[in-house]
Order: sequence, then C-alpha cells, then structure tokens
Amino acid sequence: MKLPLYRKRVTRSPGGDFAALVMLVILGAFMALPMVYVIGSAFKPLNELFLFPPRFFVRNPTLDNFKDLAVLMADSWVPISRYFLNTLIITAFGTAGHVLLASLCAFAISKHRFPGSRVIFSLIVLSLMFAPEVTAIPNYLTISFLGWIDSYSAVIVPAWASSLGLFLMKQFMDQMVPDSLLEAARIDGASEFVVFWQVAMPTVRPAWLTLIILSFQSLWGNTGSSFIYSENLKTLPYALNQIVSGGIARAGVGAAVALVMMLVPVTVFVINQRSVVQTMGTSGLKE
Repeated sequence: MKLPLYRKRVTRSPGGDFAALVMLVILGAFMALPMVYVIGSAFKPLNELFLFPPRFFVRNPTLDNFKDLAVLMADSWVPISRYFLNTLIITAFGTAGHVLLASLCAFAISKHRFPGSRVIFSLIVLSLMFAPEVTAIPNYLTISFLGWIDSYSAVIVPAWASSLGLFLMKQFMDQMVPDSLLEAARIDGASEFVVFWQVAMPTVRPAWLTLIILSFQSLWGNTGSSFIYSENLKTLPYALNQIVSGGIARAGVGAAVALVMMLVPVTVFVINQRSVVQTMGTSGLKE
C-alpha cells in the first residue's frame, strides 16, 4: 500500500516575495554604506575631506591621495615590499597554523572521551571572557621568556593559541560529525589521522572556512608593535600607520591607506563566502 504524498504548500504571495526582496535590498544597501564611504573618501580631494557638513559621495574624484601615498612609501628606507612580505608571512603561517591546531584539538575534545576533557573545554570557554588587554602583560612575559621578542614567532604562535577557533571547531564537530560516520571509517581500517583529515575536516568545511576569514582579518591588521622592534621585520599596517601619523596634512593619504588595508580582507571574505554558504546548506550528516 502506497502512502499518499503530501506536497508542501507555499502560502506566500507574489506581493510578499516582492516585499521581502525590497527589504533585503534596503538592508544590504544600508550595510554597504561604510564600505562605500571608505571608497569614496579615498578619492576625495582635501577640500572635500574637510568639508562641513561632510558629503557622503565624492564630487570631484582624484588620485592624488594614492600618488602621495606612493611617494611617501618610496621615501621609506625599508622597501614597502619588505613590509608587505612580513605581513604576508605572519598572516599565512598564523592562519594556517591556527586552523590546523584548532581543528586537531577540537577533534580530540569532541570525539574522544578522556579524563579532564570537560574541564579543559570549560577552561577554553572561560578564556573567551578575557579581553586581549587583560592578557597583554602575561603574554609579553611568556614570549620574552621564550626568547621570541623581535621575531615572527612573537605574533604567529599566540595566533595559533587563540581559543575562539578551538571553540568554533569543537561546536561544529559536535553538531555536524556523527560518531557513526567516524566508526565506519575506523572499521574500514582508516587510521585516526585519516579519519580526522578525510572524514571530519571535509564535513566541517564551513567552520574552517569561517575560521580562515576571522584569523586572516585579525592577523592582516596586526601591527605587532608590542613585540617586533626591528624595522625590517615590521608589518605593513605599522608602516602605513606611521605614514598617516603626520597630522591633518596627510588626511587624504590616511583615507587611501584605509582603502588599501580594507581591500585584501574583503577580497578573502568574498572568495570564501560562497563556499561557506554552500557548505552550510549541503554538508553535514546527522544521526
């Protein structure tokens, strides 16, 4: 005997669809306003930057701000390419290490029961309550004791130990990785690392893609000035901040710097956003 099939009836009218579309467009435009303002300010001449009341959109766009920025960067005794390379090294190694270590630790806490696992996770959750300013002095003393002052490790290694990524990965593994899937892989002869790398990690792809975005944005804007003192090891944000610290005469350069620093994180977010949305809707098995 065949059971009758029931189709879900869509009760929303075309007018409701149109109203929802209009609301989404309005909210999207509102959320894009800060980005539009930053882009417009980067092309404003000085007389428009200091205009009161300020204008949201640029009237007479110019490239003078970027030309002045290029001149100031060319006058630096350390090539700007060196600053960029330092930032790239710190961001790449810091992000990769943070995602890998957070995933490994989250897999162990989420899918293996060992003495003290709940206490460890409670401490991780508790650490999320502390602002970075609270732990600044202990972190500096620890890094100084390890001899990492004035090196890349002073910025990269603390990024690996961020508890936010571990918490995010653990919660995703609890919800999206069923124990039956892991047991099936183990029965087939897969080692524990193979289970982690080829079963768990693809399933929680939304989590580590999101973690890449968060970690990249944090490290890209990190000046590292508290730990790095050698000029040839300093980062691009530090160099750009020094350029714009010359007072109101460099307001136009400051607007150009804000746009330059925003472009790379936004590009990374746009590239990963589609994958995050798709995998959120399609990946993950539930028991």
